[in-house]
Amino acid sequence: MAITLLDPEGLPKIGAYRQVSVATGTRLVFVAGQVAWDADGTTVGAGDLVAQVERCYLNIGTALAAAGGSFDDVAKLTVYVVDWTPDKLPLFLEGAARAAAKLGVTPVPPGTLVGVAALDVPEHLVEIEATAVLA
Repeated sequence: MAITLLDPEGLPKIGAYRQVSVATGTRLVFVAGQVAWDADGTTVGAGDLVAQVERCYLNIGTALAAAGGSFDDVAKLTVYVVDWTPDKLPLFLEGAARAAAKLGVTPVPPGTLVGVAALDVPEHLVEIEATAVLA
């Protein structure tokens, strides 16, 4: 594996992600921000944050597989959520857990979540981009 995830002493243990990833490998993979589109470009889960988060993670999984990787290779995620408030965290985590179950992984790389006013189209509630390192 090219990624080692750490929660160093002196930093809080969040659970949903790790504080540090140490990457070793030879190829960087940058996955464009993924939204809740299916393969035909149709929005999945309009108005449903859980379904959209799940779809974003599944799309990232598809993109990583095309590059020869998986979520085990992800060094960092950046998440953009429309009108973010802390009470949406359980919905976000549920969507991530549903995708993780389908992908057979535990996607907990370091991540940054940013609340935004809007995304590319009004139906999209979340966008997630990934950086991975492959051996």
